[in-house]
Amino acid sequence: QVQLVESGGGLVQAGGSLRLSCAASGRTFSSYAMGWFRQAPGKEREFVAAINWSGSSTYYADSVKGRFTISRDNAKNTMYLQMNNLKPEDTAVYYCAAAKRRYSGTRASEYDYWGQGTQVTVSS
Repeated sequence: QVQLVESGGGLVQAGGSLRLSCAASGRTFSSYAMGWFRQAPGKEREFVAAINWSGSSTYYADSVKGRFTISRDNAKNTMYLQMNNLKPEDTAVYYCAAAKRRYSGTRASEYDYWGQGTQVTVSS
């Protein structure tokens, strides 16, 4: 069992930056692929970014490519999402997720564990 806890959300002006963290419990974190998803009010949950077990491979949604960076520190059991040049349309609850495999993709169904989410609000 893996427990995930997100932090780092908040209110920021357009063009600003935030860094989200996802702390994981358990000794298996380093063998799991990880991902970030987000859900805006009235919309479905959507993929944001994914990273493989070692951090050597990353993948981004087109809407965040070039602005967001996903990374992980397996020694600290933590994953990060650096978000730069934030836009109002980035406003959402952001969730981290873990998959019991070394590589994962863009579908929520590929992930086995989820955090409770952290709110990101970008004002114009």
